[in-house]
Amino acid sequence: MTIFRSRLRPEHAGEYAEAAEEMDSLVRAQPGFVDAKTFTAADGERVTVVTFAGQESHDAWRHHPEHRATQRLGIERFYSEYSIQVGPVSYRRDFTHTPG
Repeated sequence: MTIFRSRLRPEHAGEYAEAAEEMDSLVRAQPGFVDAKTFTAADGERVTVVTFAGQESHDAWRHHPEHRATQRLGIERFYSEYSIQVGPVSYRRDFTHTPG
């Protein structure tokens, strides 16, 4: 699982949105991709949680050439700051309420 926290540079918002849409489509087509969700806090910090089936599929995405090129753009243009945390899921529990 990857947790990506970031703040965007507003002067490149349009270019970022286009690149983010391309990356979202690309990652969702990757073998082993499970889910990705992005949330934005009131103070503007964005948090993206990405889950892959395992380390191999995660590493394949991390090294994907188009993803790497977009990462470079992120450093050069899109982000004022970011942090990445990657780790295995050691525990998971799911619950879904069923009415009735």
